[in-house]
Parts: sequence; C-alpha cells; structure tokens
Amino acid sequence: MTMPGQPEPPERSESEIRWRRLERRRERVFRQIQRDRAGGHKVPTWVLAAILGLLLAGWAYLIVTS
Repeated sequence: MTMPGQPEPPERSESEIRWRRLERRRERVFRQIQRDRAGGHKVPTWVLAAILGLLLAGWAYLIVTS
C-alpha cells in the first residue's frame, strides 16, 4: 500500500521474475558446492560404500540360499 502522492512501485515483468529466480538458484547451488568441497563429512564415503556392498551381498545370499 502506498501513501497518497507517492508513485506506485513499478511491477516486475515476467522475465525479471524468472531471471531473479534463476540467479537465486545459481547462488544456492554455488553455496552447496562450496560447502561440499570444504568437506567436514561425518562418515567417509568408503564406509558408506562398504555398508552398501555388505547389504547387497547379504540380500543376494538370502535370495540364493532360499
């Protein structure tokens, strides 16, 4: 709501809205990549891969022996 005597702010065009949305998304992705590159992971990737391999091997063993 504007005060009397003050001009109304111009409306944003659809292209401007899309451009700002794209810029926010790019910034969000950039921050996420920087955070991932910094490391600080709680569990190393090789441990997660080993657990997944054990689960798959156990599942395959259950299928073969049943």
